[in-house]
Amino acid sequence: MTSLDIPNHIANAIKRIAPEIDLLDIDQNEDLREECDLDSMDFLNLLADLKQQTRTSIPESDYPKIRSYNQLLAYLRNHAE
Repeated sequence: MTSLDIPNHIANAIKRIAPEIDLLDIDQNEDLREECDLDSMDFLNLLADLKQQTRTSIPESDYPKIRSYNQLLAYLRNHAE
């Protein structure tokens, strides 16, 4: 996996969790949960999906670091295998 794959992985995970969301409508600097109308379970499912795709586990202590799409993207680029 390359860092170029990560946006596709995020997009795929969001589409599986919230298929009604148009990715172009997401403000990439705002809270991803609010932008995609994700509840706590949806967010955990999103992270589980990303873990499966990227083999990157995100500990709960790091959740504040991945609030926005851009933060999540940067985090995965820095921590992905």
